[in-house]
Amino acid sequence: MLVCVALLMIPLSIRATETVCRLQGATNIPMLSKDGDITIGAIFSLHRKVIDRRLDYRTKPEPRECQRLDFTEFQFAQTVMYAIEEINNSTEILFNISLGYEIYDSCASIPLSIRAAQALVNGHEIMFSSNSSCTKPSFVPAIIAESGSSPTIAIARTVGPFQIPVISHFATCACLSNRNEFPTFFRTIPSDYYQSRALAQLVKHFGWTWVGTIRSDNDYGNSGMATFTQAAQQEGVCIEYSEAFYRNDPSEKILRIVNIIKKSTAKVIVAFLAQSDMFALLTEMVRENITGIQWIGSEAWVTSTNLVTKENHRVLGGSIGFAIRKALIPGLEEFLQKVHPSQIPGNSILKEFWETAFSCSMPDNTTHIKSEYSNSCTGSESLRELNNTFTDVSQLGISNNVYKAVYAIAYSLNNMFTCENGQGTIGNKTCANNIRFEPWQLLHYMKNVNFKTKHGEEVYFDQNGDPSATYELVNWQLNNKGITEFVTIGYYDASAPYGQQFTIKNIGIIWAGDKTEVPKSVCSESCPPGTRKAVQKGKPVCCFDCIPCAEGEISNQTDSIDCLKCPMEYWSNVKRDQCILKDIEFLSFGEIMGMLLVIFSLTGSCITIAVAIVFFYYIDTPIVKANNSELSFLLLFSLALCFLCSLTFIGQPSSWSCMLSHMTFGVTFVLCISCVLGKTIVVLMAFRATLPGKNIMKWFGPTQQRLSVFTSTFIQCLICTLWLLISPPFPNRNMRHYKDKIILECDLGSATAFYAVLGYIGFLSAMCFVLAFLARNLPDNFNEAKYITFSMLIFCAVWITFIPAYVSSPGKYTVAVEIFAMLASSFGLLFCIFAPKCYIILLKPEKNTKKHLMGRTSTKSV
Repeated sequence: MLVCVALLMIPLSIRATETVCRLQGATNIPMLSKDGDITIGAIFSLHRKVIDRRLDYRTKPEPRECQRLDFTEFQFAQTVMYAIEEINNSTEILFNISLGYEIYDSCASIPLSIRAAQALVNGHEIMFSSNSSCTKPSFVPAIIAESGSSPTIAIARTVGPFQIPVISHFATCACLSNRNEFPTFFRTIPSDYYQSRALAQLVKHFGWTWVGTIRSDNDYGNSGMATFTQAAQQEGVCIEYSEAFYRNDPSEKILRIVNIIKKSTAKVIVAFLAQSDMFALLTEMVRENITGIQWIGSEAWVTSTNLVTKENHRVLGGSIGFAIRKALIPGLEEFLQKVHPSQIPGNSILKEFWETAFSCSMPDNTTHIKSEYSNSCTGSESLRELNNTFTDVSQLGISNNVYKAVYAIAYSLNNMFTCENGQGTIGNKTCANNIRFEPWQLLHYMKNVNFKTKHGEEVYFDQNGDPSATYELVNWQLNNKGITEFVTIGYYDASAPYGQQFTIKNIGIIWAGDKTEVPKSVCSESCPPGTRKAVQKGKPVCCFDCIPCAEGEISNQTDSIDCLKCPMEYWSNVKRDQCILKDIEFLSFGEIMGMLLVIFSLTGSCITIAVAIVFFYYIDTPIVKANNSELSFLLLFSLALCFLCSLTFIGQPSSWSCMLSHMTFGVTFVLCISCVLGKTIVVLMAFRATLPGKNIMKWFGPTQQRLSVFTSTFIQCLICTLWLLISPPFPNRNMRHYKDKIILECDLGSATAFYAVLGYIGFLSAMCFVLAFLARNLPDNFNEAKYITFSMLIFCAVWITFIPAYVSSPGKYTVAVEIFAMLASSFGLLFCIFAPKCYIILLKPEKNTKKHLMGRTSTKSV
């Protein structure tokens, strides 16, 4: 289609009835071309640089000149030619239809890329004529373009409105997958969306959480790095710095980036750079002799043989990155070796290629441009003797993408002409059946093309025009000859299930500085188990301090964000990396304190039994008879129970032991105090009975004494029974007093009932003490009241002291204090009441007479 805005309609007088359209300006002629029934367009950056010229309005602008022939791009152009020749010689597709090509040079310039695209759309004839207005010139049905994302975006937007498919072999920007903006775009190279995410997974795989990033300041670098940054954040990777530049930027900007690399603490750099940009940066890195950096590269430069030199290997040695999978194109090597200027006499690009390849000058009769080479070319030079990026067919990943792009167009044309793949119609229109068709028809078949190449590789496009994403992971290594090789160490397949997309062989990798150990690149060392990460203020999340977990909390993983609180019955160990059962604490028979208390308890009960035996043996003696032998034996029995009941408090608490210990304690001590109270009343009433006219003893005979003891004890039994019925004592795991211990204790159940038991014992004790104190000055030679007074004084003192000691004693010591109070009060009663009697019975038998007991002697007050 001819863009009429670019044409000036000038009436000519060639013929009176003819209207002529003349193109203004220089004609854009393809660098390489061949006629065919259908012409395929292609745009490559055959040169790396455009010569800048000053323009003014006084002179007509000359055609722009380019410098620095790119052998790699020239190989791409020859691959297009080879693929078309192969298709034309095939009988399987496009039978009786020949393909031609028009290959333009964009010189790595976006304006020239657009100009080449317009030339392919408009045609390049100088003048058209017809009887009417402008006629439609011939057009290309599809364009293969280009090696960079930015020029490809410009081309796709230029030809998109005309429904002409654009298929790229090397434009990887994820933005091109947007079908709303680029509805006619396809590519045979995966989108950077997958590569960027794969790079983030690669960085995480080797434990690098602190990296620097450098990108090309264009669509390729900015889009790819944006996806990488997002994926890296999801993987927990932090970026210390992110810099962008373009190869044509001032050297000061590149030097500034080099200085940032020198001063940074990150030892890993992710470089999302075009090959030419990487070359510019690498030049400064070599000059500054910056080594020891682990480079992670994108597919644009990581397998570029243009960067492989001995000096560059010192900087890039050990680099790893993703590359397009290697491929084999049978016959391409021989085709490339046949390239010669004589194939197209006078073709400038072939002449320049030959002169650049062999550093010689070829005679040129058409121009007077002097060659930069002094020696002349003979024309008999052989490309087989060269070893450069043009003749190198060991890395044909991108060239294979060009090859597949040509075949994708050819198969789409074949399907369109033969109505294959079930595509009988396109909308309401029949499919094309001759070489005159509209671009939208081919576009329809491009979306559904699916075929296999000669070496078995399947080619198809998804709904966004992208192929399946597969990469090789390569590593820069020196072989035995000291030559840099790209060794495959892994693979990435985006179509595989999640978790199986990334495959890597950790064995055999060479890292920066020719080391075999994986380098470290972290802002902060990993926090070991037992600690948690605390982000440093004002720094990324990868920069943190390791804070030990608090008591009772653990972290059992490296780099834990939070510490986990242990369950109630567990506690953290010393390292804070494991919850262990808390120590169980109770007063056991096996520990020293428990054994001592058992010894004292048994000793007390044995002494009590011994006293009972002595009393029984001397039961007929005056001193035994005078002290109410029945109450004495009952008191001794209750004292023995008091000593023995302390044993029920020792050992691991259980439901029965808790109830038994508290019940026996309450009942036995009330029984004991009741007996002492009975003896005190008897002594006091006996003295009162000796007064004239007094007959009180008839109310305090043996029956009344038994009844008083029974009544007092029954009241305590009733209180204990109510305690058991309402809220009995029960075993409890006390975790309040100690954080790291579990105290096994008997919970009181009802504190009111417990205090009622203690209060009742205290009431009887106080009563007994008061009555004994009143009878302390009785005139008998042997007055038992003063010994009872002293014993009750000890008893009350012990239990009054017991209350604060019981409340303040922790853990098992609470039980020990209670047992100690029981034993102390029991020993006090035993020794104070029965020791004097045993002393007289055993050591002073001469005083064990009725005369001595009835004698009147003056006594001192107690």
